[in-house]
Amino acid sequence: MISQFFVLSQRGDNIVFRDYRGEVAKGSAEIFFRKVKFWKEDGQEEAPPVFVGITLLKNNVDGVNYFHVKVVGLLFVATTRVNVSPSLVLELLQRIARVIKDYLGVLSEDSLRKNFVLVYELLDEVIDFGYMQTTSTEVLKSYIFNEPIVVDAARLQPLGPAAIFMQGTKRMPGTAITKSVVANEPGGRKREEIFVDIIEKISVTFSSSGYILTSEIDGTIQMKSYLTGNPEIRLALNEDLSIGRGGGSANDYRSSYGSGAVILDDCNFHESVRLDSFDMDRTLALVPPDGEFPVMNYRMTQEFKPPFHINCLIEEAGHLKAEVILKVRAEFPSNITANTVVLEMPLPKYTTRASFELEPGVTGQRTDFKVANKKLEWDLEKFVGGVEHTLRAKLTFSQELHANIIKEAGPVSMTFTIPMYNVSRLQVKYLQIAKKSSSYNPYRWVRYVTQANSYVARI
Repeated sequence: MISQFFVLSQRGDNIVFRDYRGEVAKGSAEIFFRKVKFWKEDGQEEAPPVFVGITLLKNNVDGVNYFHVKVVGLLFVATTRVNVSPSLVLELLQRIARVIKDYLGVLSEDSLRKNFVLVYELLDEVIDFGYMQTTSTEVLKSYIFNEPIVVDAARLQPLGPAAIFMQGTKRMPGTAITKSVVANEPGGRKREEIFVDIIEKISVTFSSSGYILTSEIDGTIQMKSYLTGNPEIRLALNEDLSIGRGGGSANDYRSSYGSGAVILDDCNFHESVRLDSFDMDRTLALVPPDGEFPVMNYRMTQEFKPPFHINCLIEEAGHLKAEVILKVRAEFPSNITANTVVLEMPLPKYTTRASFELEPGVTGQRTDFKVANKKLEWDLEKFVGGVEHTLRAKLTFSQELHANIIKEAGPVSMTFTIPMYNVSRLQVKYLQIAKKSSSYNPYRWVRYVTQANSYVARI
């Protein structure tokens, strides 16, 4: 049960506000934003997604519990005075953001302001007196009567990882992820198309000598359908896909090893998916509901080749000085390019200055020393496969280090997004749509993306 729901911009402007129970003061949005903006507790740089307190009012502002998630630069916030499950409220906030995006096509401050009547109509159907009713886009269609005002996505700054499919590629139309599920194309027609995204978030930990200590892939197959009449869809995966021991049934994935080339530890499917022929030919049959939804979630711990290899060396270079050499090599093919690559490395707490040296002639790279939290940051706009980049940093300390310099620094963490590439080798072999007529041939789009979840190298 929640008391209030509101959406704030990056500046703290109140874009959407709904008070369901009248239990929390109206100024809660301003209190929340100030708390998040100037968060300096427990040595954390950013406020946690939940402010809770039991006996002390350390994290509990005015006795109110705050829950928030950040979606494409917007803060989706819920407040309550009662003890509720944090995971339930955070999931609700994510689903509200997804439903609003389904209806508006584009989730941004501009689209929310232009469609505030539709947004409030959605909120009144999703939550009643603080209790969640439904977050199904398909169910809400029966109760929502306002039409969205379409916002030109070309004017928006790409904020989410999905925006990478809109930049410099002829394989994907510019409106691939910015269409409303209820709005028609100009002329009153609706473009028949379906989008399937295979998104994998990988977690890897490297030892100081470069060996892989842990590795895991959390993947999902997302689908968004703009097909009229809800035709049946058949989605075929790798024939050598194996789930659990012995490559067996989709209903038995308790064990973690099999005999196929692609081995998933476990998986689960959307309620609309039928698994009648999955064990025989790895084909999923479903009638897709409206909106974006996960067809299949899966996890994989089988050994795989990590997309990046990190080497880090740090050693003393004289009195009150040290040098860091950081090398990163891309292990994927040269026709693939990673975007928004960022490496961070905590430095010894007595570090006062850091000077950087990049490779001669490189462009699109930026280095920074965060004095407040003693952290080295290296940003690379693009990282082409098969290429190695090196950064040298010379550190200056204010006093002698009492411990080994290696113990005072690191580990190196890395974030990245790699479009049209997946590590697990899970593939969509074909996407078959039941034909209404001989001329019915909707557009089909299949996209792949790999992201870092926890990519860490010890030094």
